[in-house]
Amino acid sequence: MVTQALEIRANRRKRTIKQTILKKVAIVILNWNGKKFLEKFLPSVVANCNEYSEIIIADNDSKDDSVEFIEKEYPDIRIIKHTFNHGFAKGYNDALSKIESEYYILLNSDIEVTPNWIEPVIKLMDSDRRIATCQPKLRSYHSTEYFEYAGAAGGFIDHFGYPFCRGRIFQEIEKDEGQYDQISEIFWATGACLFVRAELFHRFGGFDDDFFAHMEEIDFCWRLKNAGYKIMYCPDSVVYHVGGGTLPKKSSLKTYLNFRNNLILIFKNIPSERIIYVFLTRWFLDFIAALKFLSQGGIADFAAVIRAQYYFLRHYKTQIKKRRKIFQVKVSGIYNHNIVIEHFIRRKKKFSDLQQSDFTH
Repeated sequence: MVTQALEIRANRRKRTIKQTILKKVAIVILNWNGKKFLEKFLPSVVANCNEYSEIIIADNDSKDDSVEFIEKEYPDIRIIKHTFNHGFAKGYNDALSKIESEYYILLNSDIEVTPNWIEPVIKLMDSDRRIATCQPKLRSYHSTEYFEYAGAAGGFIDHFGYPFCRGRIFQEIEKDEGQYDQISEIFWATGACLFVRAELFHRFGGFDDDFFAHMEEIDFCWRLKNAGYKIMYCPDSVVYHVGGGTLPKKSSLKTYLNFRNNLILIFKNIPSERIIYVFLTRWFLDFIAALKFLSQGGIADFAAVIRAQYYFLRHYKTQIKKRRKIFQVKVSGIYNHNIVIEHFIRRKKKFSDLQQSDFTH
């Protein structure tokens, strides 16, 4: 009887240990009417999910039969159902509040993963508690030898808040020839495939709900950097991204969200001594961009930029309150010039064309 009791306890201990291991990594896919992507790419995630990872679908009130598809074809996958389309930011915030894990992997539904895509990143993050987030190498699903727009080999930002990537400056996308195959500290990690320490995600309040979609990961990473944490890029992990799965590139809503959210993230995070000059300069440059849209017949995009500026003015007091909650400091990874001028006037097409001494350290 004593032996039997000891065996029962041992088995319970083994199950508890196994459950703890299984909860080390939660792969969370936010879905909204994305059945076609789930059909195509979820098999690669399932096939390359290791023994300590769990796959979870967070559904943003899809109107297609995404949920029914998952329930039928993947009955073991946990589904978190939202009753409204909360967008990327709040959709993930609400879902992750229900998930216990050491690490989260926020994965777009239009990504094909590869063998061994999880282990190198987790190993890197395990090696240094100051690493808050990390991204793999993002290559294009449709042009597999090239980097992908949304994250490429890690994100950066210029003095005026314009984001760009190693491997992608505006629409200029580089071929991956091994030029960014070193583990590196970056400024922001893409939300398309974002590895994040769960404890820090919750401690820093996750994404800003007001962003809805676009640039919320840049804002989040900037807040982490303000607090002294590292954002990393791990080239030993490679994924392939379709991009534009929810909002196409030529969308006035995308234009609105990008311009609006960029104003918000600059205002929230930039040090006080730079805020007036940088913010007013960006306000002027955005208006010039709006006029350019108008001159090219993009009336909807022109209106989107003006609407973005109006939103900021109307919610100015709210942004002041957000700013007061953040300790703004000088952080590494900011390019100390205007990337618009460097790219379009001085014709610097690649990240390697930029002087590394021009980045803050």
